[in-house]
Amino acid sequence: MSNEVSVAELLAKAEQPSKDAMRLHPFYRGKIEVLPKCRIRDFNDFAIWYTPGVAAPCREIQENIDKAYEHTNKGNFVAVISDGTRVLGLGDIGPEAGLPVMEGKALLYKYLGGVDAFPIMLDTKDTQQIIQTVKILQPTFGGINLEDISHPKCFEILDTLREECHIPVWHDDQQGTAMVTVAGLINAVKIVKKEMKDIKVALIGAGAANIAIARLIIVAGVTPGNIIQCDSKGILHRDRADRDVLQERFMEKWHICETTNKNGVVGEVPDAMKDADVVISASKPGPGVIKKEWVAAMADDAIVFAEANPIPEIWPWEAEEAGARVIATGRSDFPNQVNNSLGFPGIFRGALDVRATKITDEMCITAAEEVAKVAEDHGLSEDYIVPNMDQWEVFPREAVAVGGKAIEQGVARIELSEEERFKMAETIIKKARDEVQLLMRERFIIDPDE
Repeated sequence: MSNEVSVAELLAKAEQPSKDAMRLHPFYRGKIEVLPKCRIRDFNDFAIWYTPGVAAPCREIQENIDKAYEHTNKGNFVAVISDGTRVLGLGDIGPEAGLPVMEGKALLYKYLGGVDAFPIMLDTKDTQQIIQTVKILQPTFGGINLEDISHPKCFEILDTLREECHIPVWHDDQQGTAMVTVAGLINAVKIVKKEMKDIKVALIGAGAANIAIARLIIVAGVTPGNIIQCDSKGILHRDRADRDVLQERFMEKWHICETTNKNGVVGEVPDAMKDADVVISASKPGPGVIKKEWVAAMADDAIVFAEANPIPEIWPWEAEEAGARVIATGRSDFPNQVNNSLGFPGIFRGALDVRATKITDEMCITAAEEVAKVAEDHGLSEDYIVPNMDQWEVFPREAVAVGGKAIEQGVARIELSEEERFKMAETIIKKARDEVQLLMRERFIIDPDE
């Protein structure tokens, strides 16, 4: 696969979805719509669903706002909110241009988790306006998914909203990427027979994803001092020349400087990777961002997570030739795809089902452990450390685990048994999938090629 023809084929394959998207997006004019979920036998039923009948549930909710979860779809509504300032790898393209991405996110929520998600693009880049907007939207939604918001403001927005909102707020670029990465790392470490507390980890990139990954792998058991993280200016450490700037404007990076890299290693990416057991890169598309000789200088049985899209920081076969034993990327055409879609649908399903008030780091770790367990149940190997997208049982299992942790931590409004949580999640997710298949069979959703 390392010859020029294969590389050209891979590049062409990476470009094909964009070509198909330009044909299919205008055909369907978007990817989601609103459909009724109640019976409509005749027009008399509107007296139940609207005036005068609707006044009765309104009055009950007025007396007890938690009744909104019983009389409305609030408990299954999630807002996918973005200002379009850091979209995919496109950067600051604006709210309208970011809308197709958020519609796509809503589609994944519905098909994979049975969650009714709505894209909401904000025509502001102001941190406080975004925070205030999310807070005043809370009455409608059971949860909030922040998406594609530039850093460093994304950190303040998430931290503030997690603290001040009474519904769960999640930033998928941070928590989603981190959760699935941790799931893969749990199994990768098992394969190479190393202990989480002992491994040395090099993190390449210090954006929203890798900052969150650093935080979550520590919660998962990695020793903070064994982490060495790089940004565009080199290794993060306490004596950085720009420490004043980091302390003032990039507090999350400065926290990394203070809590990791116990030996005070300085230098660039190759210095961080030397003798590392694991490298996790969430930086810029490759190839060539990570070089073969840098992988060769890692510890024996090295683990390489090259997560940039559409081209990983190093081609998997190059990492393998350099001595890496387990390799993961963000692409579906290579083994071990680290894909956020394995996380957020199941996590929110579980949080919504118990009406959680927040999604904690411990709930994320529990989700990661369950995702890892699904893969383990199917049989781990160097080429299989996380489930594939079509192994749909991952989502109800993840939901059950997350809901259970929410109950344990006291952040659930209702308590359901494990059996009740699994039946609820499985039923809702299966219904969402079956509805799409039914609409396709009955040609309400048509194929433009027919």
